[in-house]
Amino acid sequence: MWRPDDCDYEAFSAHLQLTDGFPTYLPWPLSPGWAVTDVSSVGAPGEPMATMTCTSGTSALDGPVDVLVVSEEPGAGLGARCAGVPHLDAGERLSEGQPLVKVRLERQQVSLWSVSTSGADGEWDRSVVAGEAGGRWLWIVVRPASAVLLLRDDWILRDISTLGAALLEVDFGGPRPPW
Repeated sequence: MWRPDDCDYEAFSAHLQLTDGFPTYLPWPLSPGWAVTDVSSVGAPGEPMATMTCTSGTSALDGPVDVLVVSEEPGAGLGARCAGVPHLDAGERLSEGQPLVKVRLERQQVSLWSVSTSGADGEWDRSVVAGEAGGRWLWIVVRPASAVLLLRDDWILRDISTLGAALLEVDFGGPRPPW
Protein backbone atom coordinates (compact mmCIF):
# COMPACT_ATOMS: atom_id res chain seq x y z
CA MET A 1 0.00 0.00 0.00
CA TRP A 2 1.21 3.48 -0.89
CA ARG A 3 -0.01 6.51 1.08
CA PRO A 4 1.91 9.79 1.12
CA ASP A 5 2.68 11.60 4.36
CA ASP A 6 0.91 14.73 3.11
CA CYS A 7 -1.74 15.14 0.45
CA ASP A 8 -0.70 17.87 -1.93
CA TYR A 9 -0.60 18.30 -5.69
CA GLU A 10 2.81 16.59 -6.01
CA ALA A 11 1.66 13.56 -3.98
CA PHE A 12 -1.51 13.37 -6.04
CA SER A 13 0.53 13.49 -9.24
CA ALA A 14 2.72 10.64 -7.92
CA HIS A 15 -0.45 8.67 -7.11
CA LEU A 16 -1.72 9.08 -10.67
CA GLN A 17 1.62 7.89 -12.08
CA LEU A 18 1.62 4.80 -9.82
CA THR A 19 -1.97 3.92 -10.73
CA ASP A 20 -1.82 4.67 -14.46
CA GLY A 21 -4.83 3.09 -16.16
CA PHE A 22 -6.76 2.43 -12.93
CA PRO A 23 -9.63 4.76 -12.03
CA THR A 24 -9.24 7.29 -9.23
CA TYR A 25 -12.64 8.74 -8.36
CA LEU A 26 -13.56 12.05 -6.77
CA PRO A 27 -16.94 13.68 -6.20
CA TRP A 28 -17.12 16.12 -9.09
CA PRO A 29 -17.21 19.00 -9.16
CA LEU A 30 -15.86 19.58 -5.68
CA SER A 31 -18.04 21.92 -3.65
CA PRO A 32 -16.51 25.24 -2.58
CA GLY A 33 -14.45 24.82 0.58
CA TRP A 34 -13.86 21.09 0.00
CA ALA A 35 -10.37 19.67 -0.53
CA VAL A 36 -8.65 16.38 -1.30
CA THR A 37 -7.17 15.37 2.06
CA ASP A 38 -5.92 11.83 1.45
CA VAL A 39 -4.98 9.47 -1.35
CA SER A 40 -3.79 5.88 -1.39
CA SER A 41 -3.24 2.92 -3.68
CA VAL A 42 -2.61 -0.79 -3.40
CA GLY A 43 -0.49 -2.81 -5.80
CA ALA A 44 2.84 -2.67 -7.53
CA PRO A 45 3.72 0.38 -9.64
CA GLY A 46 2.01 -0.10 -12.98
CA GLU A 47 -0.13 -2.94 -11.56
CA PRO A 48 -2.62 -1.22 -9.25
CA MET A 49 -5.36 -3.19 -7.49
CA ALA A 50 -7.10 -0.34 -5.66
CA THR A 51 -7.27 3.43 -5.31
CA MET A 52 -8.70 5.65 -2.58
CA THR A 53 -9.36 9.36 -2.34
CA CYS A 54 -10.76 11.37 0.54
CA THR A 55 -12.41 14.72 0.16
CA SER A 56 -13.19 16.77 3.24
CA GLY A 57 -15.38 19.78 3.82
CA THR A 58 -18.40 20.87 5.81
CA SER A 59 -22.14 20.52 5.50
CA ALA A 60 -24.72 22.71 7.18
CA LEU A 61 -26.26 19.77 9.06
CA ASP A 62 -23.21 17.65 9.88
CA GLY A 63 -20.30 20.04 10.31
CA PRO A 64 -16.95 18.53 9.22
CA VAL A 65 -17.41 15.66 6.74
CA ASP A 66 -15.01 13.13 5.15
CA VAL A 67 -15.98 11.22 2.01
CA LEU A 68 -13.67 8.32 1.08
CA VAL A 69 -14.11 6.73 -2.36
CA VAL A 70 -12.43 3.39 -3.09
CA SER A 71 -12.29 1.53 -6.39
CA GLU A 72 -10.75 -1.93 -6.13
CA GLU A 73 -10.35 -5.33 -7.65
CA PRO A 74 -12.15 -8.07 -5.69
CA GLY A 75 -10.08 -9.19 -2.70
CA ALA A 76 -7.83 -6.12 -2.54
CA GLY A 77 -9.18 -5.15 0.89
CA LEU A 78 -8.62 -1.38 0.78
CA GLY A 79 -12.34 -0.61 0.87
CA ALA A 80 -12.82 -2.86 3.90
CA ARG A 81 -9.85 -1.26 5.65
CA CYS A 82 -11.18 2.25 5.05
CA ALA A 83 -14.66 1.16 6.15
CA GLY A 84 -13.32 -0.57 9.27
CA VAL A 85 -15.06 -3.86 8.52
CA PRO A 86 -13.53 -7.33 8.90
CA HIS A 87 -14.37 -8.81 5.47
CA LEU A 88 -12.40 -8.12 2.29
CA ASP A 89 -15.15 -7.95 -0.32
CA ALA A 90 -18.26 -5.80 -0.14
CA GLY A 91 -20.42 -8.52 -1.65
CA GLU A 92 -20.26 -10.58 1.53
CA ARG A 93 -22.12 -7.91 3.53
CA LEU A 94 -24.28 -5.91 1.13
CA SER A 95 -27.82 -5.38 2.30
CA GLU A 96 -30.52 -7.11 0.31
CA GLY A 97 -33.32 -5.25 -1.38
CA GLN A 98 -33.25 -1.78 -2.84
CA PRO A 99 -29.98 0.17 -3.01
CA LEU A 100 -29.56 2.89 -0.40
CA VAL A 101 -28.27 5.41 -2.95
CA LYS A 102 -27.36 5.75 -6.60
CA VAL A 103 -24.46 7.84 -7.82
CA ARG A 104 -23.48 8.87 -11.31
CA LEU A 105 -20.15 7.51 -12.40
CA GLU A 106 -19.20 9.31 -15.57
CA ARG A 107 -22.31 8.60 -17.68
CA GLN A 108 -23.74 5.58 -15.88
CA GLN A 109 -25.82 5.27 -12.75
CA VAL A 110 -24.32 2.98 -10.09
CA SER A 111 -26.45 1.43 -7.34
CA LEU A 112 -24.85 1.28 -3.89
CA TRP A 113 -26.12 -0.79 -0.99
CA SER A 114 -25.50 -0.29 2.70
CA VAL A 115 -22.61 -2.26 4.20
CA SER A 116 -23.10 -3.15 7.85
CA THR A 117 -20.45 -1.86 10.22
CA SER A 118 -22.00 -3.60 13.23
CA GLY A 119 -19.18 -6.15 13.41
CA ALA A 120 -16.50 -3.48 13.21
CA ASP A 121 -14.34 -2.25 16.04
CA GLY A 122 -14.98 1.18 17.49
CA GLU A 123 -17.91 3.52 17.27
CA TRP A 124 -20.56 3.51 14.58
CA ASP A 125 -19.27 6.84 13.37
CA ARG A 126 -19.57 6.21 9.66
CA SER A 127 -21.90 5.07 6.91
CA VAL A 128 -20.63 2.68 4.26
CA VAL A 129 -22.15 1.92 0.87
CA ALA A 130 -20.78 -0.27 -1.89
CA GLY A 131 -21.63 -1.71 -5.26
CA GLU A 132 -20.10 -2.84 -8.52
CA ALA A 133 -18.84 -0.48 -11.20
CA GLY A 134 -16.95 -1.64 -14.26
CA GLY A 135 -16.15 -5.05 -12.76
CA ARG A 136 -14.64 -3.52 -9.63
CA TRP A 137 -15.98 -2.81 -6.16
CA LEU A 138 -16.88 0.80 -5.51
CA TRP A 139 -16.99 1.76 -1.82
CA ILE A 140 -17.98 5.11 -0.32
CA VAL A 141 -17.30 5.71 3.38
CA VAL A 142 -18.84 8.83 4.89
CA ARG A 143 -18.04 10.33 8.30
CA PRO A 144 -20.07 11.22 10.29
CA ALA A 145 -22.66 8.55 9.60
CA SER A 146 -25.48 11.07 9.19
CA ALA A 147 -23.67 12.73 6.26
CA VAL A 148 -24.62 9.78 4.03
CA LEU A 149 -27.68 11.90 3.24
CA LEU A 150 -25.37 14.05 1.11
CA LEU A 151 -25.26 11.14 -1.36
CA ARG A 152 -28.97 11.55 -2.05
CA ASP A 153 -28.30 14.74 -4.00
CA ASP A 154 -27.40 13.19 -7.39
CA TRP A 155 -23.73 12.76 -6.62
CA ILE A 156 -21.37 12.54 -9.55
CA LEU A 157 -18.07 10.68 -9.34
CA ARG A 158 -15.43 11.30 -11.95
CA ASP A 159 -12.28 9.42 -12.82
CA ILE A 160 -9.87 12.28 -12.37
CA SER A 161 -6.91 10.33 -13.74
CA THR A 162 -7.95 11.67 -17.14
CA LEU A 163 -8.87 15.18 -16.03
CA GLY A 164 -5.69 17.02 -16.94
CA ALA A 165 -5.45 20.78 -16.41
CA ALA A 166 -8.63 21.00 -14.31
CA LEU A 167 -6.69 19.28 -11.49
CA LEU A 168 -4.76 22.51 -11.02
CA GLU A 169 -7.96 24.06 -9.65
CA VAL A 170 -8.46 21.35 -6.97
CA ASP A 171 -7.61 22.21 -3.37
CA PHE A 172 -5.38 19.77 -1.49
CA GLY A 173 -4.41 19.38 2.15
CA GLY A 174 -5.97 19.40 5.56
CA PRO A 175 -6.25 16.77 8.27
CA ARG A 176 -6.22 13.19 7.01
CA PRO A 177 -9.19 11.05 7.97
CA PRO A 178 -8.85 8.15 10.39
CA TRP A 179 -8.95 4.72 8.79
